[in-house]
Amino acid sequence: MTESQFFDKAACAAPHWAAAEAGRAVLAEGGNALEAMIAMAATIAVVYPHMNSIGGDGFWVIREPGGRVRYIEACGPAGRRATRERYHQLGHDTIPPRGPLSAVTIPGTIGGWALAQELSQNLGGRLPLADLLGAAVRFAREGTPVSPSEVRTVPFEAEALIQAPGYAETYLVDGKIPDVGSIRRFPALAATLAHLGQAGLDDFYRGDVGRELAADMDAIEAGGTRADLEAYRAIWREPLSLRLHGQTIYNGPPPTQGLASLIILGLFDQLGVKDPESFAHIHGLIEASKRALAIRDRVCTDFDQLRHAPEDFLTPEALAREAAMIDAKRAATLPIKAANGDTVWMGAIDASGLAVSFIQSIYWEYGSGCVLPRTGVLLQNRGISFSLDPHAVNPLTPGRRPTHTLNPALAELRDGRVVSYGSMGGDGQPQFQAQVLTRLLFGEGVAAAIDRPRFLFGKTWGTAVSSLRCEPRFDDGLITALRRAGHDVELASEPYSDTFGHAGALIRRADGRVEAGHDPRSDGGAAGI
Repeated sequence: MTESQFFDKAACAAPHWAAAEAGRAVLAEGGNALEAMIAMAATIAVVYPHMNSIGGDGFWVIREPGGRVRYIEACGPAGRRATRERYHQLGHDTIPPRGPLSAVTIPGTIGGWALAQELSQNLGGRLPLADLLGAAVRFAREGTPVSPSEVRTVPFEAEALIQAPGYAETYLVDGKIPDVGSIRRFPALAATLAHLGQAGLDDFYRGDVGRELAADMDAIEAGGTRADLEAYRAIWREPLSLRLHGQTIYNGPPPTQGLASLIILGLFDQLGVKDPESFAHIHGLIEASKRALAIRDRVCTDFDQLRHAPEDFLTPEALAREAAMIDAKRAATLPIKAANGDTVWMGAIDASGLAVSFIQSIYWEYGSGCVLPRTGVLLQNRGISFSLDPHAVNPLTPGRRPTHTLNPALAELRDGRVVSYGSMGGDGQPQFQAQVLTRLLFGEGVAAAIDRPRFLFGKTWGTAVSSLRCEPRFDDGLITALRRAGHDVELASEPYSDTFGHAGALIRRADGRVEAGHDPRSDGGAAGI
């Protein structure tokens, strides 16, 4: 087990070492946590392309030094070409998962960087944008080693991915991902990032980069148009929050699944579990996850199209009703839709106490697979979360936001500590967040809480049956107890598996020191000053 890392003033955590180092360098230059995160977000989009891209979406939970908590929604809507009629005319009953027809939505994440930079400047940040993007430009231009995570990733719908315009030419050598450590360059992406560093982030939507993006999207007939790009802006929203015994946990409102993450914690609190790593702890989290994900599937959609108020599910009365339906000794059978996803979570806390929880994604690994030649931008396939059924919870409509598994978390503890935490992993994100945070609340250090074995409840890819997958490092007696309780337990073949997420956390203590760590299942870690 890796040891927790402690930093005197500021720290950041990321699933790739280059992103963590980019953040540390900004902090060392006097930059704040928002500036560090912009540098990290740009860098990881280059060095971890299977997990994220500047052609994807992003979400931020930010706690200012004075205690105000803010939230950025950088989620692109469906473009004007993305109509149900078009897909039906082309013979599709569902949105294809790869290729131009999966590239339904406008990239939102750069809009989020722009809002974060604006807030950073209001809080005293002064580092030039070109400096913040410098590491990313250098890695894209001079080359970045292919990561172990990328090599061991087996993409869904691989044949369709390989056929996507620009994918093979950009990422493959002789039809496959190059070996670990092989140097790969992205000259078009380097030029785009360098240009944004000089022209400003707004150029991505309403300048030269936006014009080139639109021309390439037109060429492959993706969902978005120049008008869609020009109209897009990330927005500020109020975060969702859950107050428990003097502690407050924050997460993103719909269209994210932040509601599910908070419900799990609220239900687990209702169960009154006292013993960490016990049957009651793990069974309680599993059962709370089932109920939370079922609510998510009924509720979470475009913020402006909600049929239910998310806050109504977080009241003590609502949580007590749901918790009463959990059997403390038996597993419930609750069907939930499978929601796969590959993502990056990163965090940063600076010397002033400014704390950031950030998540950025293209949905499936490599998203749509479509790499736009003029800009080197890889487009996400988040649009496949829409339905072509007009009566669905999330029907495809131009201008509508897709549902998101992404959700960044932040907590204020009773003793004044601030925790920035999160994970990648589709349906697993709320489950992994709960496992990490409850372990922290039970007194584990950051490294231990992240290192501990994890579970994942849900449907295995390609099957209709939900199972409980567990890393084999759980105690044998606990696995036996779970099976006796009716859980369909499958043990993973590896002690540490990407299936169980890349999680990270930072804790700022009252004395200003920061404890930080990222997942041994990833290629990253923590860095700071």
